[in-house]
Amino acid sequence: MSEFVEIRRRLHQIPEPGFEEFKTQALLLEYIGGLPQERLEVKTWRTGILVRVKGLIGERCLGYRADMDGLPIDEETSYEFRSTHPGYMHACGHDLHMAIGLGVLTEIVREPINDDVLFVFQPAEEGPGGALPMLSSEEFKAWKPDFMMGLHIAPEYPVGTIATKPGILFANTSELFIDLTGKGGHAAYPHRAIDMIVATSSLVMQMQSIVSRNVDPLDSVVVTLGKITGGTKQNIIAERVRLEGTIRSLSADSMADVKARIEALLTGVEAGFNCKAELDYGSNYYQVYNHEEEAERFMNFVQHVEGVELIECTEAMTGEDFGYFLRDIPGLMFWLGVDTPYGLHHAKLEPQEEAIGVAINVVSNYLRHRSS
Repeated sequence: MSEFVEIRRRLHQIPEPGFEEFKTQALLLEYIGGLPQERLEVKTWRTGILVRVKGLIGERCLGYRADMDGLPIDEETSYEFRSTHPGYMHACGHDLHMAIGLGVLTEIVREPINDDVLFVFQPAEEGPGGALPMLSSEEFKAWKPDFMMGLHIAPEYPVGTIATKPGILFANTSELFIDLTGKGGHAAYPHRAIDMIVATSSLVMQMQSIVSRNVDPLDSVVVTLGKITGGTKQNIIAERVRLEGTIRSLSADSMADVKARIEALLTGVEAGFNCKAELDYGSNYYQVYNHEEEAERFMNFVQHVEGVELIECTEAMTGEDFGYFLRDIPGLMFWLGVDTPYGLHHAKLEPQEEAIGVAINVVSNYLRHRSS
């Protein structure tokens, strides 16, 4: 597996924003171009790549997806191969995801299976979201698979662990951006201004009641406000304030209900504080819902893989735009143990590279099994 560890390290050094993965795409195409081409067809879509390996029979097409983009994080790892792009890091494991994808691709090219296999290298998973527009593209529609699978690294599980479950695995997620505009003024004359610090403080407290008082206690919803920006100086009443956050839910209906409640609260803030409120939900990701039959079939297979431990995990409130693939195509996603004390999106994330070989073995052999 040293070849794919080396590729992972090269990818780790060039993290790029969504739809700007130009160096990443070039590196992947360079490797793919070095493989035997007899059964390969390659297409690009924006900064993404689609690779189809023709099967021995080719009646069906099985799909595997790997995401490509990095995160705007200053890296703090101990690696000698740290990011060469200041302010960006592969802090969510997409470098491993791509290296694993290339490893599985190599196995399938060297020993073709009965079915065609489509490898999807998808840009912009972290934002603004590449899965939905890729699914709508003519390039993907022409090669749309009958089955789709993907994985995500899991820092909390030991190497050699595969964790998944039938049904919902990841939550519905939505970004949240709110801009409140009033009237600025001198701190000594508050009656002549419309203070957005006060309006924002009220709104923040009201939004804390959404989960506790507007959501079924047996449901799972999270509303987080992670950033507030406003004001210019201690003696100036703030005219504008911006709030940024996320919404997460384990059902699409709950997501709609929470959004409706936020909109109602903003109408009340506008009336109560004589201000203007603007709302933007940014990127929205659909839940990752593993098809029951496909998840059980995969789990039964993994139980018999030597050196691999299967865990039936619980659902998580993380978001993943792979959910859009599973909304349209039967399939599943699973967690891959990488055994590191730092979590996803952390500046010190250092996944254990032995997990790359585990995943290549499991995925390539499962595709072979599923095609037999």
